[in-house]
Amino acid sequence: MRVLRRLLLTVPLLLLLIMSTAIISGWSAFGAHRFGPRIGSSPSAMLRASRIAASPQARDGRFVNADPMHDDYAGMVKGLFRRSARMVPNYALPVVSATDVTSDSTHARLTWYGHSSMRLEIDGLQVLIDPMWSAKPSPISWLGPERWYAPPVAIESLGAVDVVLISHDHYDHLDQPSIVAIANQPANARTRFLVPLGVGAHLEHWGIAPERITELDWWESQSVGRVTFTATPARHASGRTLLDRDATLWAGWAVTSSTQRIYYSGDTGMMPAFRDIGERLGPFDVTLMQVGAFDPAWPDWHLTPEQAVEAHALLRGNALLPVHWGLFNLAYHAWDAPIARLTAAAATHQVALTTPKPGEAVTIGQPNTTSAWWATR
Repeated sequence: MRVLRRLLLTVPLLLLLIMSTAIISGWSAFGAHRFGPRIGSSPSAMLRASRIAASPQARDGRFVNADPMHDDYAGMVKGLFRRSARMVPNYALPVVSATDVTSDSTHARLTWYGHSSMRLEIDGLQVLIDPMWSAKPSPISWLGPERWYAPPVAIESLGAVDVVLISHDHYDHLDQPSIVAIANQPANARTRFLVPLGVGAHLEHWGIAPERITELDWWESQSVGRVTFTATPARHASGRTLLDRDATLWAGWAVTSSTQRIYYSGDTGMMPAFRDIGERLGPFDVTLMQVGAFDPAWPDWHLTPEQAVEAHALLRGNALLPVHWGLFNLAYHAWDAPIARLTAAAATHQVALTTPKPGEAVTIGQPNTTSAWWATR
């Protein structure tokens, strides 16, 4: 009985210690809504609150999808017992360590760093998309899946960044250490941060001045130099704690110049809005389509590879470059299932794929050599 009493006392204390350690570790990374959405007293906070209240995407202070989301919570639990035995690669993936930056204004160039982290060079601008340099997509250093390779380039070696483009506030897309490191580089004193409506609260919480942040609702645009950035509808969710679900908006992005048009899906499920985006902002020279972390238990959160090909056609895309894979596995499928299924679907529907290695730059609008580098041991 004494042993039992000790266990009954020790286990709750141990759980409390673990929870306390996790909260302390992730306190800053949790962002501005650690206790749920709150309206601050600063001018930027008041403006943000009024814009959210007026947004067609918001209901009672939280954002909603145009199409309902469906979840199978029992299926999520069952998935833990049917996980693939190949969730991570068992060999080193080829990574290109390149730091060169082009100033060519004729053709845009894109460098994929793994998952959805990319650098886009377009019309003289250097744009970082959902930069993710941390070891794990998590606010807690000891929790979450580890990345499979080091970042192909150090943040300090990127040179001046003109724009940071964020799709939503989930940890694998809005990484606090990366955002702060980019903002604090001396060369980046004038970096603009373009984010969906509400996400600016996190950035301000991390010390980024409000005048450097532009928050956009769906279909709103912001021009930087000769490039226009338009937030586009997506079917997803947001939140960094259990208390701030959907307090900020999620979006895709159309990036357009006088010569080229690029679409980035962000995280999204299949939706009719792809056709609207293609008609209003396309055709696109390249679509950067999310293809990984899919499962029947969350059918509307992410595209399957086959749906990515279907959405690409609705968007009136030319080449398709897959993202949201190849760095972490955030689902139960094999690590290379996204690219294997995508290549099969693309071949069936005669869609041109562009599949750079991590760290490899590709020129948009020009033929690129595509090889099955993920199968190279």
